[in-house]
Amino acid sequence: MSFGTQRKLTLWKFYCSHVCLQVSNSATQSTDIHYWIGNASSQDEQGAAAVYVTQLDKCLGGSPVQYREVQGCESAKFKSYFKNGLIYKKGGVGSGFTHVETNVYNIQRLLHVKGTKHVTAREVEVSWSSFNLGDIFLLDLGKAVIQWNGPQSNRQEKLKAVLLAQDIRDRERGGRAQIGVIEGGQEDASPELMKIMTSVLGQRTGHLKEPIPDDKPDQNQTSNVKLYHVSDASGQLLVQEVATSPLTQDLLSSTDCYILDQGGSSVMVWKGKAASDEERHSALSRAVGFIKAKNYPSNTKVEVMSEGGESAMFKHLFKSWKEKGQIQGLGKTHSLHAQPKLAAQERMVDDASGHVQVWRIENLELKEVNPSTYGQFYGGRLLSSVVYLQQSQQTTDEVTASAYQAVNLDNKYNGAPVQVRVVMGKEPRHFLAIFKGRLIIFEGGTGRAGVVNPDPGARLFQVRGTHEMNTKATEVPTRAASLNTNDVFLLKTHQNVFLWYGKGCSGDEREMGKAVADLLSEQDKQIVMEGQEPAAFWVALGGKAPYASDKRLEKEVALHEPRLFECSNQTGRFLMTEVADFTQDDLDEDDVMLLDTWEEIFLWIGNSANQYETQESYSCAVDYLKTHPAGRDPGTPITTVKQGYEPPTFTGWFNAWDAHKWSVSLSYEEMKSKLGDISQITVVKSFNHID
Repeated sequence: MSFGTQRKLTLWKFYCSHVCLQVSNSATQSTDIHYWIGNASSQDEQGAAAVYVTQLDKCLGGSPVQYREVQGCESAKFKSYFKNGLIYKKGGVGSGFTHVETNVYNIQRLLHVKGTKHVTAREVEVSWSSFNLGDIFLLDLGKAVIQWNGPQSNRQEKLKAVLLAQDIRDRERGGRAQIGVIEGGQEDASPELMKIMTSVLGQRTGHLKEPIPDDKPDQNQTSNVKLYHVSDASGQLLVQEVATSPLTQDLLSSTDCYILDQGGSSVMVWKGKAASDEERHSALSRAVGFIKAKNYPSNTKVEVMSEGGESAMFKHLFKSWKEKGQIQGLGKTHSLHAQPKLAAQERMVDDASGHVQVWRIENLELKEVNPSTYGQFYGGRLLSSVVYLQQSQQTTDEVTASAYQAVNLDNKYNGAPVQVRVVMGKEPRHFLAIFKGRLIIFEGGTGRAGVVNPDPGARLFQVRGTHEMNTKATEVPTRAASLNTNDVFLLKTHQNVFLWYGKGCSGDEREMGKAVADLLSEQDKQIVMEGQEPAAFWVALGGKAPYASDKRLEKEVALHEPRLFECSNQTGRFLMTEVADFTQDDLDEDDVMLLDTWEEIFLWIGNSANQYETQESYSCAVDYLKTHPAGRDPGTPITTVKQGYEPPTFTGWFNAWDAHKWSVSLSYEEMKSKLGDISQITVVKSFNHID
């Protein structure tokens, strides 16, 4: 069974248990095995499927990631394979798996549809007693599928149900069935369809049930993460706790197996390449045994993976993760707009060569800054086209004013700018590139015209960067403890200007240090090599003192696959739900979406997102960083992007981004209108056999 061009999925069926093999056609060529357990499956069936999973994994060299799926509690990744929805037949068999016989019309079933991202439909009793006011129901009668929308269902749920109905029509009926839609709150507008429903369900008596609350989505986001070592050296299974979050990759040894417990929401088993065959082959059964020992629910999610084939979710639980053969850097100049994927990886909206405007918050109002002082930062400032909110040593009122004025600027440019919150010291690459190596952050003072700053005496600046696109100078306390052997420092006094080169800095860093020094002072600079400092240098710093003198190792950017979350209050509560194997189609115009690229958080605002979702999304992003089990940096940049104004740093994380998608896509109302005139659906004669 094929699902588009990005993946292939093969199925082996064990009645009410299934084994699914998914092979990605992407560059990573990842392979996943999903072991699905239906509610009605027996222990023998589950055992047979588990044995087959082990054999299949061995046949494929142990590289696949194994997932244990339980009916009704499947992972987002598993559900993502069935874009139009997954239907459970009575007895637990999912029709998303089985061979479909087209042109079969002798059918009468009622499907209870739930979900806005990953839709599931469960067969229920064909009776009005199965209905409720908040969900959507499909009455499938072979030659006609009637969709009944609960009065409290939302537009996205209705759209997904229509797509599921169309999938039933096209895939199971060869396109020969008709579809009709009834709005539950306006049943009088569809008398012919209601007549059909009444003939099947009987006359409705009494009131329909209240909505069934949606289960709280599993955000896979809990700080209670523990790593256990698994061993059978003594002849019996021993599980010993090794560490709690934040975890580091060096905790994993290739000779052993480990269980990672994510607070009971999921259990992951990691198999080292040099672990014994017995330990590797029994990984899945041990995970199940661990769940029982911990008294976790039987539907707890399980993943089993081998060293080198870790899932994105597993790697996200570690503070850093390095891939074998990982390299860093561009190597040559690229056009970022022409290559949005590269732009996203490099966190650059463009080459920062556009027009720049800078404002300062003065008396809580915007004050345009003289272009001659661009790059010199003292407090809260704003830039437009990309609107940056730069937060340093500001008062609460100034921080509030910055945010307020950013909204005003956003409105001025009709919502087109991308808004980025930047914390001093956490400036993103594009922000640095705007100033072409001229960014200088002063510890105190002001850039206001006519204001004389107090004489600070000696001043010390730390310079970091290897070229004009990534360099900044930050004022630090004027004392020896501020020095770092890996960097360049500029020490400015009334008599001298010292340019200090640490032993660990590179030639490029020294050149940028000279360039920044010329911006700060026209005086002649005295080059000082670490270990050869003159007495006047130490006097200006208040005397010698210990400082960071360990040479840094060559740092490489950790590879973490991006994750997408839907932020919505359509169920009455504000919730975040992860979207697996996401595409542009998963960006819901009615919601706010959070894209986590590890070095940056994007908040994508759909055109129809309500005000509450928009307001709550930012605080939710902050909480997401604070509670992340990998101990994420709370100063990670958070970028707000409006639908239709996505920069390449955002679009590059999506495969085959279509800039015109929303101008040609059909809304629920448009799709409903294309189903045909309801009055022309004549299917009553198809049910003459129904009494």
